[in-house]
Amino acid sequence: MNFAGASVWRSLRTSFFRPKCGLRQPHLASFSSLSARNFASNAGDERAVSQKPKAATQLRRTAAASLPIRANPTPTRSDIRPVSVLTTSERYLLPQLHFRLPASALKLQGAWWIPKWAGLEGREGEIFVFGNGSVVCWGLEEIDAHKFARDFISGSFAEVKPLTEPETEDVEFVTDPKEKTRLQGDLIILGNSAPPEDPTSLPESLPEMVLPKETLLARYSYSQALARSSALSALETKLDAYLSSVSALPVTLSSTGKVGLSRREVIMKLGELMIFRQGLNLNHENFLDTPDFYWAEPELESYFKTMADALDIRARTRSLNEKITYAAEVQSVLRELLTESSAHRMELIIILLITVEVVICLIRDGPELWNMVRGVEQTESTAASKHHH
Repeated sequence: MNFAGASVWRSLRTSFFRPKCGLRQPHLASFSSLSARNFASNAGDERAVSQKPKAATQLRRTAAASLPIRANPTPTRSDIRPVSVLTTSERYLLPQLHFRLPASALKLQGAWWIPKWAGLEGREGEIFVFGNGSVVCWGLEEIDAHKFARDFISGSFAEVKPLTEPETEDVEFVTDPKEKTRLQGDLIILGNSAPPEDPTSLPESLPEMVLPKETLLARYSYSQALARSSALSALETKLDAYLSSVSALPVTLSSTGKVGLSRREVIMKLGELMIFRQGLNLNHENFLDTPDFYWAEPELESYFKTMADALDIRARTRSLNEKITYAAEVQSVLRELLTESSAHRMELIIILLITVEVVICLIRDGPELWNMVRGVEQTESTAASKHHH
């Protein structure tokens, strides 16, 4: 994903609003690191890898809209803190995670919620674990998200088809009870939120938590959209790798006139495309539908849709479907060419078999046929001779 433009903007924003006295203002902290990290198997290995570009989504393009909040701190407003999203597999089996997660974990709608978890360097935050293979950490850095996933999820039977390289997504948030809860530019503002329409949406008794309980469901709504975007990024990465693996086929076909793959290999490639499309559109939670939970919660639905729209989830899903459709058409053409080639070979084999059978028949019955022909000729000759005399 391309994030160069937003990176330049963050540098300009930080230098422009840096205090003249040289003191660092926490409210003007620059964006948290968006680098991807290796999912280390060793508990002490926290080495960062090269930065993975992010998509130029609407969220990134409208980053300037958050500057009024960043540049004008108030006594009621908290420091700017990160929201780190990590996707490590195609899917989590949530029921099987119950006994692996911290004892404080509670079921909240379609996710596990850990109200308070201590990360590295004394950081505390809360975590949502979603069934699409994503972990969303509020108030924690990406390195903390990796540590949590490694300690509680990695290597378990609950992790279905782990990714070769985890996907990440980052935004930032502030809390301010004087503001209205909303997404402004690339900054989530947790402020006033109306209570849920359905009181049973929340657990009966809420434990001690790091962030305000009044915005718990708002955080859940934003988290679900962020998790969906990160899971979609994983599919985008896999599809790009697939398209790269078959990109040479049209060139090979045009230069050599041959497909370059066997019929079995082409069918296997088609199967991979079907798996992509199934993961995109037919899973329990696809990328286009609004979760049922929000039908009775219009305000929470607005939080979810605002974040989903900012991350261009619908447009990215359409783009993925179009790529899959094009790739499927290419594979279908290749399969038809292989079918025609196979039919042509079958025709040649049939002609060859008929020719061989004729040759064998001539070798086996040729003399007899020849004698029969000669006998008929001699009989006719004798009859003609008698008739002449």
